[in-house]
Amino acid sequence: MLNLLVWRSVAEEVRKATFILQGVVHRTPLDHSNTLSRMTGGNVYLKLENLQKTGSFKVRGAYYKISKLSSEEKYRGVVTASAGNHAQGVAYAAMISGVKAIVVMPEKASPSKISATKSYGAEVILYGFFYDDAYRKARKIGEETGAIFIHPFNDFYVIAGNGTVGLEVISDLPDVDMVIVPMGGGGLASGVASIIKHLRNNTKIIGVEAEAAPKFRESLKHGGIVEVDIRQSLADGLITRKPGDLTFTIASEVIDDVVTVSEDEIAMSMTLLMERAKTIAEGAGAASVAALISGKINVKDRKVVAIISGGNVDLTTLYRVVMKGLSRMKRIIIAKCVLPDIPGTLKSVLEVITEESGNIVDITHNRLQPYLEPGTAEVQLIIEIQEPNQIEKIEEKIKKLGYNIFIQ
Repeated sequence: MLNLLVWRSVAEEVRKATFILQGVVHRTPLDHSNTLSRMTGGNVYLKLENLQKTGSFKVRGAYYKISKLSSEEKYRGVVTASAGNHAQGVAYAAMISGVKAIVVMPEKASPSKISATKSYGAEVILYGFFYDDAYRKARKIGEETGAIFIHPFNDFYVIAGNGTVGLEVISDLPDVDMVIVPMGGGGLASGVASIIKHLRNNTKIIGVEAEAAPKFRESLKHGGIVEVDIRQSLADGLITRKPGDLTFTIASEVIDDVVTVSEDEIAMSMTLLMERAKTIAEGAGAASVAALISGKINVKDRKVVAIISGGNVDLTTLYRVVMKGLSRMKRIIIAKCVLPDIPGTLKSVLEVITEESGNIVDITHNRLQPYLEPGTAEVQLIIEIQEPNQIEKIEEKIKKLGYNIFIQ
């Protein structure tokens, strides 16, 4: 009964937050995806919070929380911990509210997110390897300075502010059958699920976690908060060791299921969103689509909204992700072969690749491996292809030339 009262009070607060956030945040688009609809058999829409101010939904909860502080509390300033998006949300919200902000970020946080946070005027302190390390440091700073700690997810007003995403979804698509939400600490999923279940109880809410940190899946399975081992992930915004007590309480009532996605699935979904939806999503933001295209959720003949929670990804990561995604889709292959180290040999191999419409992205020679016989060289080729069946044709023709080729 207590859990029911909690999420219903969040739903009521979401309505209040909507008025406070008007003119402060964008009402982001709900975009129909023909590609994902064809791939899944559902009617798929994307809620594009990557187009939100600061590049993610986080500014919603951060601004609403700061708006609830007293004048005396605002004077003391705010402090928070974040892997990136909440950092930017708090920094931006504090800046436009005239409040000093200190943000503690993990040392391995994305360089682009660190730079963006500083650009909003916040003092940035790098500490620890994961979010939980930064969290403890931020708490200590709050105790020492009197600054108000703004929790990235386990806070009633932060959850309510984030929940305005769900109110926009239900306003734009009242008959939505399912909403798929990335789950880090649960601040977005708890808010979105609370308001949607309040207005349309039969809509299914599916949370998505990275396999690198399945804290909600394990906690809900065991009926209580479980701390899990975590690994580094493309979806850094989803990586924390355990849910908050408030987000877990709400999630246990309003989240219908939680699925996990792998690093390869996240990379592939980021690539697909860029290529087909012309949308840049960070790893955490693309997790909802990863769950869709991996077939872990049955959406056939249903109206489905996948929330793209953020788009803050640095260009070097983006490059690696694109190459990984293309490799998984067999659009990029790596071929290795040992050739006689004489003029014309490599030319004959390259001609085969050209005949089969392959595009050579990179080529390297290695003559120093101990397993190579004198007078031979190992050649590694990175090849872009149009169709997977080109691989067999290339392999067959090169073998006819008398050379062994290994393709991965």
